[in-house]
Amino acid sequence: MEELQQLGARLRAARQERGWTLDDLAGRAGMSVSTLSRLESSKRQASLELLLPLTKQLGIRIDDLLEQQPRDPRVHRSPVTRGSMTIAPLTREESDVRAFKITYRPEAPQRPAQTHEGHEWLYVLSGRLHLELGEQQLVLQQGEAAEFDTTTPHRMWAAGTRPAEVISIFNTVGERVHLHSHSAD
Repeated sequence: MEELQQLGARLRAARQERGWTLDDLAGRAGMSVSTLSRLESSKRQASLELLLPLTKQLGIRIDDLLEQQPRDPRVHRSPVTRGSMTIAPLTREESDVRAFKITYRPEAPQRPAQTHEGHEWLYVLSGRLHLELGEQQLVLQQGEAAEFDTTTPHRMWAAGTRPAEVISIFNTVGERVHLHSHSAD
């Protein structure tokens, strides 16, 4: 199997990235230099017993030595409706930064201002968005963006009679506060 043939080359590359010699890694992993050399040249069958101490010393996972299949870049997460807001996730759940397309409908009841750690960035795709940021009252038009520290009390809603569609980007704390802490209206 060609994937196992590449394992040795990936093991060698991981060792060399750290500037280690065969002696260095073999000594740290408690094996002979010849065993490590044969693993790297694919002349010895890899086993968990041999790979575990090596990957531990290298600070990598065994999966890192195997060929990774390209993953589907599409995001397959369903939109969620929270009261009169529709939230469509644009990033994977495991992403550090979260992006959403949020539609604020004009009939939405106003929620209390919120604060949390982090930053938020938003861009108005269509409609108008009322942004209350501390003492500031702003109305953002289509094509306008805003960025702010979320430790400042903030809330937003559709301004006028049309829905406001917004791309919103925030960290996991912001996602939890904005999208999961509200009960349906």
